[in-house]
Amino acid sequence: MDIIIQPGLLSGEIPAVPSKSQAHRLLICAAFAHAPTVLTCPDSNQDIDATVRCLRALGAEITRREDGFLVAPVRAVPGTAALDCGESGSTLRFLLPIAGALGVNATFRLAGRLPQRPLSPLWEEMERMGCCLSRPSADTILCTGQLSPGDYSISGSVSSQFITGMLFALMLLPGQSTLTVTGKVESAPYIRMTLSAMGAFGVRVPQESLRFTVTSQALRSPGTLQVEGDWSNAAFWLAANALGSRVTITGLNEASAQGDKKIGDFLRQLESPAVIDAGQTPDLIPVLAAAAGAKAGAVFTNAGRLRLKESDRLLTTAAMLRSLGGCAQIRGDELIVSGGDYRGGTVDAAGDHRIAMAAAIAATVCTEPVTILGAEAVTKSYPHFWADYRRAGGNYEQHFR
Repeated sequence: MDIIIQPGLLSGEIPAVPSKSQAHRLLICAAFAHAPTVLTCPDSNQDIDATVRCLRALGAEITRREDGFLVAPVRAVPGTAALDCGESGSTLRFLLPIAGALGVNATFRLAGRLPQRPLSPLWEEMERMGCCLSRPSADTILCTGQLSPGDYSISGSVSSQFITGMLFALMLLPGQSTLTVTGKVESAPYIRMTLSAMGAFGVRVPQESLRFTVTSQALRSPGTLQVEGDWSNAAFWLAANALGSRVTITGLNEASAQGDKKIGDFLRQLESPAVIDAGQTPDLIPVLAAAAGAKAGAVFTNAGRLRLKESDRLLTTAAMLRSLGGCAQIRGDELIVSGGDYRGGTVDAAGDHRIAMAAAIAATVCTEPVTILGAEAVTKSYPHFWADYRRAGGNYEQHFR
């Protein structure tokens, strides 16, 4: 599907979509709790659905309801399981260690760019501690064997998702285990979100600096939990406001552990030429770059991990801005965006939900129409983005190929 947008500012009230980062974590904890849990989560997306599918394959009974999910926990762990992760990196990186902890002979199926996204050093640490991992084909991973309790160590420099996956695995192992995180930790707020989710189910993880101690214990279902609003996707509407729109986003938790809550601070920095470290909040960079190109410009440093997302976001973000008449260049692991005005043009979303949505926000201040190729990519995280865009006054036409 292609979208042709006529420029114009937005206004209105948009409810924040549920945080898929928190939904993944709460679904996993609920699947291994002592009793059923109701998760209030009125909207889903492809990534959340992938985690639900995989947890069902591991023995959980998850029922989709109008207001969210009813999760009946795993009672009998299957000997073998096929887990379809779709394109969800979170699903794969969280559940691969869990399958190892449970001793399931698990085949993980991967789609899109997920087969190319890194699994090292998680892969090596799992093999060191008892699992055997292999790739029967380019888009599958086979996990056999079982993790043992003990002392684990993993670098935090690639993805915090590896650390989350290991924390979940260790809480399922007997006895006590430790996890030491070495090196620079990327996206550290997401580790805090994991610990918060575990805490909601009664699991306490003592921590000394970057050494976590996890003791086997029963997860206590709180009965009902609400998935909070997602700052990552609210960032698009907040960026539109920074460019002159007037959109009110409801349902956001100002006390959230989500790292992307920093979007407001970053947007204020863009009032003058800014230097922004992308290391802790990489998902914000496409929309921040779109805003920077219409304001005073910015240099985004420590952005190498953007290459490992649904697209190579260093390349696709720069290409998006250039397609609209902006100026962007890549220097090593930096993205350099010059401030100015957008003309309009054609943007290839490159199968990446955040590129499609960032281009839609940039379109609000273009002087000519913007065509977004592959606009259906938004379904990965925000299936009704285009409906909300129109609800806020966005004027566009859809063309189906």
